[in-house]
Amino acid sequence: MPELPEVEALREFLDEHLDGRVVERVLPLAVSVLKTYEPPLTALEGQPAGSITRYGKFLAVRIGELHLVTHLARAGWLRWQDTLPDRPPRPGKGPLALRVVLEGGGGFDLTEAGTQKRLAVYVVRDPQEVPGIARLGPDPLADGFDRDAFAALLAGERRQIKGVLRDQSVIAGIGNAYSDEILHAAKVSPFKLAASFEEDQVTHLYEAVQETLRAAVERAHGVAAGRLKAEKKSGLRVHGRTGEPCPVCGDTVRSVSFADSSLEYCPTCQTGGKPLADRRLSRLLK
Repeated sequence: MPELPEVEALREFLDEHLDGRVVERVLPLAVSVLKTYEPPLTALEGQPAGSITRYGKFLAVRIGELHLVTHLARAGWLRWQDTLPDRPPRPGKGPLALRVVLEGGGGFDLTEAGTQKRLAVYVVRDPQEVPGIARLGPDPLADGFDRDAFAALLAGERRQIKGVLRDQSVIAGIGNAYSDEILHAAKVSPFKLAASFEEDQVTHLYEAVQETLRAAVERAHGVAAGRLKAEKKSGLRVHGRTGEPCPVCGDTVRSVSFADSSLEYCPTCQTGGKPLADRRLSRLLK
């Protein structure tokens, strides 16, 4: 799933390649992708693209007086093409969900692999009209998001820290992969209760959030859209690396599986050497 660093890199990429270009056509190819109907997609045609803004894991492109907002969900992606095929694509064939054609040639496709179609596109007058954006928590890389602001979010939270970091209404933009990476960097169990952190632990976790996300954004800076997925994977230390040695201590990276996802962690670095066999059976480790 694209998370804050990858969506930020896509924002930078589109800002460089899209700004000022006029939209010629917008072609919806998947029935499930469009979540709004007024204004229609055709209202974007003939309008120039302007500023591109990231809201957590949402990407909003200003086109004329409207905004084309997308959330790439788990398996979605944006593919830029300097030259698009002359023949219009056929709806319902392959992963292509929506195509934006620009005057003068080129444009981009929104694609989604797999059978669970969750990629979402909205055409709105204000990005705050999108429910997922309206309920977002603060952006962890925003200027005002300091250590005290982070501590206030954890205070009173009786949930496990892994879930708190992934909750978009608490902190915007962190998903499954980077929450694993942050907790590994902070040497914290994913099952530790958020409200149980002591002051120095809050500081250490806040620093891990900042360092992990900023390093990922820096790695992704200037990387072409088509290579961002590979760049993300290459920079991960524990997420998606079950069975491999931890790059810090050499212990074996382990995982805990859930209904629709999994988490990865290092027992030596994060849980005092105790493996977390199963979420339902493991104790909350402090």
